[in-house]
Formats: sequence, C-alpha cells, structure tokens
Amino acid sequence: MTTSPDRVRARFPGISTRAWEHPADRTALVALRTLSGFDILLRTLSGLLQERQHRLLYLATAVRVDERQFRSLHQLREDCVNTLDARTTPEMYVLQTPHVNAFTIGMDTPFIVLTTGLIDLMDTEELRFVIGHELGHALSGHAVYRTMLMHLLRLTSSIGWMPVGGWALRAIVAALMEWSRKSELSGDRAGLLCGQDVDASVRVHMKTAGGTWIKEMNHGAFLEQADDYERSGDLRDGVLKLLNLELQSHPFSVLRAAEMRRWIQSGEYDRIVAGDYPRRDQDRNTSLGAEIKEAARSYRENFDQSEDPLIKTVRNLGRDVGAAVNTVGQEVTDTVSKIGKRFDDWRKGDREN
Repeated sequence: MTTSPDRVRARFPGISTRAWEHPADRTALVALRTLSGFDILLRTLSGLLQERQHRLLYLATAVRVDERQFRSLHQLREDCVNTLDARTTPEMYVLQTPHVNAFTIGMDTPFIVLTTGLIDLMDTEELRFVIGHELGHALSGHAVYRTMLMHLLRLTSSIGWMPVGGWALRAIVAALMEWSRKSELSGDRAGLLCGQDVDASVRVHMKTAGGTWIKEMNHGAFLEQADDYERSGDLRDGVLKLLNLELQSHPFSVLRAAEMRRWIQSGEYDRIVAGDYPRRDQDRNTSLGAEIKEAARSYRENFDQSEDPLIKTVRNLGRDVGAAVNTVGQEVTDTVSKIGKRFDDWRKGDREN
C-alpha cells in the first residue's frame, strides 16, 4: 500500500505505542514500565548525568524549531503529533553539521535534534517520516534508554582499561545496543504511520545509504540488496555479519528498509491504517507474558525464514536433534508462560492493593 503525499492521511485517536513497537522492543519496555520505582531511579540518573546540561547546550548552539524558526519543520512536527494523537509535543532543534543524523535524547523531557546535513538531504515527505520516527522514539520512552546508552558509551571509553569492570560494562552496552537496534525498527514503523507514504520511507534509507543521487537508485534493486545480503556467502560470512553489527546502535539502512517491507507484507500496517490498533487506555492491562510470547514468536519466525548461512547451519543442526530440541523448547515455553502468568498475577494484586 502506497499513499501519495497529497492524500488525506489517517489519524489514530488514542493509539498506543504498542501499535508500532517491534515485539522485542515492546517486551523490554513493558517489563521496565511495570517495575515499581524504576521511574524514580531514572530521574535520579537523569540528574547525575546532567540532562539539563545537554538541553542548555542545544539551546545555546542550535536553532529551536517553532512557528517562527524552521516553520516547515514545525508544521511537519504538528502533523505527526496530530496523526499519532500525542499528548505532548517534544521540543525540536536544528543543529549545524554536515553529518546526516536525527536523534531523540533526554530522560525527563525528551527532545529531538535534526542536523542540517539530514535536512539538506531529505525532501518534505522524507522529513515527515524522519520526524515521525523520532516522535515514535519520544512517545515510546526510547529517549530514556538512549540517553543511558550514550553516557555508558562515554564511560566505557574512559574505564575501558579496567579488566573486570570494563568487560562487565561492555556486556551491558552490548545488550543495550541490541535493544537499540530493535527500537529503530519501532521508530521506522511510527514514521511510516505518520507519513503513510511507503516510497518516501524507503527513500530515506536509500539516501542514508547512497546520498543525494536518488535518481540513480532504484527502489526494487535497493530492497533486493537485503535479500542478497541474507543469502550470500558461507558460514564465515554469517559470523562476520554478527561481528559487523555487534557495536552498531542502528541496523544497516538496507536491512531497515527490508524489515519495514516485511511489516507491511504482514498486513499489520494496513490494519492500523484501517483503524484496528491497540489503544493506550488499555496499556495498564498489558500482559508481560503475552508480550514475551509475541517476541519469541517474532524471533522464531525470523529464524525459520532466514536464508543466512550461519542460521541455516544452526537450523539444520537443530533438525538432526529435533526431538531433543522440541522437548527443551516446550520446557522453555512452559517456563516462560508460567513466569509471565505469575508476573501478571503479581501486577494484578499490586494494583488491587
């Protein structure tokens, strides 16, 4: 489904962030949101990590977007806020730098930063997708964990010489990196819901990969690269792919476009546009057990359908010991279900008290 820019876009009253959050991203978010006292801890960290200093820095060195400055970006932000029925409008700044980038940071009051390199590269509908992507991050609470990741990365560079503490910190950073990559897929879905222009959303990834010469690129050929990437090579290439991705906070541009294609082909995008989506007034009743099962199902489908040489080798080995794997898998599933049910029962009892 492709919506031309001049068509009226659907709006989503009361939409929950769960509508666009990738299953793996959503599971982590649901678990963190249900932890009593976690918000207090994050706010404490926010003070320790000098969030105000960051805000003051951009206030002094960048241009704040409003109806008087970068009015076109202000209007795009307003459109995205209205489309996703956001209850707050995050501040947005334009930063002078040739680097193509956009990010959302801040724990207490997240704000969006767009670079001039990105603005110069994108057209209006592509910018709508980018701003919608960043708004999705802000609404999902991603900025909290991204800010933590940003400071942890700085910390690892300063204490990396410590043999024990350094490795422990790197393990935490690696886990946050994996979550960060999944959160980018969530942001892309939010961006697509804001713009409802599939071609523009793919062009964003084409331009971040290949630059301004969009006339020399081809939508279909670009997506074919993802298929070639997944199928090509041997077992060694499968390992190298993992190593290439290990310290990346974002998935690669070609693969992000392909992941968005899979989401559209699943029918989920069209269902949301048609009005069939989760409402935020039901977020409190969200079952962690159900979210864990959905994340497991997503990973299982990706594993079963993958053409990556490394994953195919593991999958074939799994077939050789199918009975044992099935037994262990069933035990894991049963255990996860029990944990999820106990957690949901605990939450229910906690609310009643």
